[in-house]
Amino acid sequence: MSNDQNFFERVYEVARLIPYGKVTSYGAIAKYLGAARSARMVGWAMNNSSGREVPAHRVVNRKGILTGKHHFEGTNLMEQLLQSEGVEVVENQIQNFENIFWDPAKEL
Repeated sequence: MSNDQNFFERVYEVARLIPYGKVTSYGAIAKYLGAARSARMVGWAMNNSSGREVPAHRVVNRKGILTGKHHFEGTNLMEQLLQSEGVEVVENQIQNFENIFWDPAKEL
């Protein structure tokens, strides 16, 4: 297993812990894993998470914007998945972001 694959698996382990109805950011996962400058790598991991039982729809950018939405099947699947969990999304941005933000560094 390469270092990237190992990092991706660690990202998936954290992402699987994000509670229903909560979201986190690529950077928060990277920071929790001790790789604060690797938010983009976390994004790549999410892009490659298909078929791995990873709630990638709960991972957004630091401003609550659904930057990864084009990696989901269908036009608005990421938004629909979030809304089905009670997360309000307006124009690709999560509303009340600070209230539903889950920080793995504080929660784990």
